[in-house]
Amino acid sequence: MSYDPKFSPTQHLFKIIEQAAELKSKIQSAAIGVSWLPDMQREALARQAHGSTAIEGNPLTLPEIKTLAAGGTLPGAKPRAVQEILNYFEVLRYIGKNSSVSTIKVPQVLKLHTMIGKKNALDRGPVGVFRDYKVFVGDHTPPPPASVPYMTEELCVWLNGPGKEWPALISSAILHYQFEHIHPFGDGNGRVGRALATWELYRKQFDINHIFAVDEVFLEDRQAYYRALNRVHAQGGDISGWVEYSSETVLAALERTWKRIDSIRAITCGKSISLTKNQERLLALLKEAPRGIQEIMYALKVTKPGAHFILKPLLNAGLITRTGGHKTGKYGV
Repeated sequence: MSYDPKFSPTQHLFKIIEQAAELKSKIQSAAIGVSWLPDMQREALARQAHGSTAIEGNPLTLPEIKTLAAGGTLPGAKPRAVQEILNYFEVLRYIGKNSSVSTIKVPQVLKLHTMIGKKNALDRGPVGVFRDYKVFVGDHTPPPPASVPYMTEELCVWLNGPGKEWPALISSAILHYQFEHIHPFGDGNGRVGRALATWELYRKQFDINHIFAVDEVFLEDRQAYYRALNRVHAQGGDISGWVEYSSETVLAALERTWKRIDSIRAITCGKSISLTKNQERLLALLKEAPRGIQEIMYALKVTKPGAHFILKPLLNAGLITRTGGHKTGKYGV
């Protein structure tokens, strides 16, 4: 028997998909310098890791996780909590590097679980292999262990076959739900399922630069997330409502990303120019009020030559102007 999701797309879902596609195109074509991409990717990495692990109870805050993403350490944190984050970083980097794979198969699903469970970061084993015992998840009783291997295989076959025909938001949502329904592992299912859903967005070129943080949105109303998953059973296995909820979540993540990019575009007046962080900070300051060179040096904590180095490209691009005398001159926008 092959996997055949019980699903009926609605006009509301098509509208969400259309809005998401338009916003995705705006983000991809936005006139911002590539110098911003690494910062945005690190930000998304931290927010994704925080969202997915915090849903499962990881106590580390977003600022703490950003410290880890930047290569820092957290001496006062519990080693297990830190290891969970480092493991999830590895997972996100892995799916990012393998975003162009044509298929996702069972061995790759097991590989994700192995990464997540490294160094005793899971409560129950085995790690990297399917569970051989029954589990219970709230009111849901997942399939018996004997059914797990072939049901996971059927899901992969669907994903690599009929699932290819669906838009990214739909196939990602279906993959996410059915994986959680099967619950193939003793622990770590939520993290693996959300990683697979993100990987599907990557594979279908929906998040080319890997700068969306969908799991952050799931975290902000964790109970709504669980309700949307649990509601499928009450609706006789129909996942249409879940797909709408998941798609709305992706759209919300897109809107946040666009807001960040649009703020950069506003600062540069829509001009295509690569900005450093100090240049963005300076433009934001000058929008508040004109400032002299000493004020700029103090605000940015740079030397006078450093301030002029930051100013020169902005002056040449016409983004800022200088008024006043040699010693009393001020820079403004």
